Amino acid sequence: MSADKSTSWSYAEDLPAEDEVMLRARERSFELGVKPISRGVGAVLTVLAAGSKAQTAVEIGTGAGVSGVCILRGLGPQAVLTTIDVDVEHLKAAREAFSEAGSPANRTRTISGRAGDVLPRLTDAAYDLVFVDADKPGLPGYVEQAVRLLKAGGLLIINDALDKDRVANPAARDANTVVLRQVGKAIRDDDRLASAMLPTGDGLLVAVKK
Repeated sequence: MSADKSTSWSYAEDLPAEDEVMLRARERSFELGVKPISRGVGAVLTVLAAGSKAQTAVEIGTGAGVSGVCILRGLGPQAVLTTIDVDVEHLKAAREAFSEAGSPANRTRTISGRAGDVLPRLTDAAYDLVFVDADKPGLPGYVEQAVRLLKAGGLLIINDALDKDRVANPAARDANTVVLRQVGKAIRDDDRLASAMLPTGDGLLVAVKK
């Protein structure tokens, strides 16, 4: 990346302003040892949720609620976010963040469990948006489930899709990087999807179900 490109990326990442609710959610993330999404990614999530006019959203990997708050702020007042995480402490922190953000309890559904076990129980073609920020080995399965869950016109968003710039480097062959590279190509070649890679944060892979 050229110096100018790097400066522009940093500027774009730092431009979004965050309130006390988000700052406290980030503090909880660090206390729990969870890496939260960047400010740039959070802003994009809010814009995509708002632009899609989503009424039903699924989040795979709750963290401490930073991404969930960003999604909720883009969703309409009647929309519902379902968020899945295997760690009950993460879900507890997320519920606290949602409450502080002023989101009514009936707008969020927190599910404790492995995503691979929970997702098959969700209804086909019932969701407008699926955000994935979870373990990389499980990603192929999560993506296939997400495509099943999405309505026509629904959005699939995958965080950390560039894996600290390793995905673009053919010499990088560690397991997570290989999975991300394979998933990116599979989504690109999937006739059910139209996709794009955004350099925001550590890469956002965004796809629309046709």
